[in-house]
Amino acid sequence: MEKNCCNKITKRGANEKKLIINRLNRIAGQIDGIKKMVEKDAYCNDLLIQLSAVQNSVKSLSTHVLENHLYNCVPKDLENGDYDTIDELISLFKRFNK
Repeated sequence: MEKNCCNKITKRGANEKKLIINRLNRIAGQIDGIKKMVEKDAYCNDLLIQLSAVQNSVKSLSTHVLENHLYNCVPKDLENGDYDTIDELISLFKRFNK
């Protein structure tokens, strides 16, 4: 059972927001670089290497956000009796394992 948790928010500190935004900007820069490579007819192997780098960057950021979720959001939800968080976690792990 997949739940949509749009009614929840996560309060992040300024440092955490900055870290996430910086990493997203770096990923966006990588994507822009790949676009330029395509425009310049870069060799397929070079494109694939850069695409792999983007994939790893996104995966690393996802892992960071998941770790923060597990250490911060989940305990608070469980302390407040929100056991739907367990279903959300199961759904997240299913997405990560595809």
